[in-house]
Amino acid sequence: MTNLSAEIGLSASRPIGEAVYQHPAMSRAGLSERLFAMLFSGLVYPQIWEDPEVDIAAMRLGEGHRVVTIASGGCNVLSYLARSPAKIDAVDLNRAHVALNRLKLTAAASLPSHGDFLRFFGEAGNGHNGDAYDRFIAPRLDQASRRYWEGRDWTGRRRIGVFNRDFYRTGLLGLCISAGHFVARMHGVDPREIMTAQTPRQQRLFFEERLKPLFEKPLVRWATSKKASLFGLGIPPAQYDSLITSGEGTMARVLEARLEKLACHFPLADNYFAWQAFARRYPKAGEAALPAYLERRNFATIRTNAGRVSIHRANYAEFLHRKPANSVDRYVLLDAQDWMNDRQLNELWAEIMRTAAPGARVIFRTAALPTILPGRVSDDLLSRWRYEEEESAELGARDRSAIYGGFHLYVRKD
Repeated sequence: MTNLSAEIGLSASRPIGEAVYQHPAMSRAGLSERLFAMLFSGLVYPQIWEDPEVDIAAMRLGEGHRVVTIASGGCNVLSYLARSPAKIDAVDLNRAHVALNRLKLTAAASLPSHGDFLRFFGEAGNGHNGDAYDRFIAPRLDQASRRYWEGRDWTGRRRIGVFNRDFYRTGLLGLCISAGHFVARMHGVDPREIMTAQTPRQQRLFFEERLKPLFEKPLVRWATSKKASLFGLGIPPAQYDSLITSGEGTMARVLEARLEKLACHFPLADNYFAWQAFARRYPKAGEAALPAYLERRNFATIRTNAGRVSIHRANYAEFLHRKPANSVDRYVLLDAQDWMNDRQLNELWAEIMRTAAPGARVIFRTAALPTILPGRVSDDLLSRWRYEEEESAELGARDRSAIYGGFHLYVRKD
């Protein structure tokens, strides 16, 4: 386990607080929101937990497209670059995510080879990554990101030193997965053993016989009934309530269903999300597929296109407000709308409509299965978009990350 204080914020940043707070500070719901905002102010996602290949298929992403996306861990942004869009604007309220995205882009442009890039972001325990940062990346990295990565944790070590150890065990999500492994081992189950499965049937047997019974344990049922226990997955209080509607009234059932999809619906050789969740690492050469941005075949294109990305610490709707009309072709909202009230949703979609070019596509995910927009976004706005319900369901089924209930695609009506 890494030290907690180095990975999470000790106070909520103002932009995140403004996005999360919906209730009075001293109410029970308000206190829960403020705890979440505090935790979400540090690094949350060392790896994005949405499948970029599904995004690319839904967007029909190609050359010339102008994209606005939420940055998160940045795996999506770099994977999109393999399709050579004209421009990507990546926005995030979290300064750690902004620094991580800028680090990845600068590394792609600056490290000598694909092997160096893979060692930095795809392998654990390489003690030379800190030196590679100092020699190749730092001289070309912006000052704000350098201050973040060269800042010290409570032990006096630089943050960038985590890439000498195991970056993917850090951040709020990394700590949450580690806690899940610890609880499983307390009950005699080592989740890493699923990686010995050679067939989907063997994966299914391991889930049914070893993992599924964990959700009947009193400790697991008690812990998952507490909203704060899911903050490590990046699930705010409002999203917790949405998730409950898809799980027979209990969070344990929701998580069981999501873990079943992750463990059983895709061959391990094709699912790097399962490798991070169960093996706590990316596959080595010849074991399984890597994220698209780490694959050798995409490296030259990503390096060439790295300059097409701009990273902004900003609210999505406020960023769009600064964009000209008809200037965006593709929008990636991740699950951000699950956080929003009706006013925020309508402000966002008003800006999406104003900035959308003909044929624009909007993709997003939701904690529960249904789209959340009907009845909440005004008919005047929503009627100008076509919801691709069947395609959305098919794409959602293909999402290897398995954490969300719904995937949604809206296309502007011309």
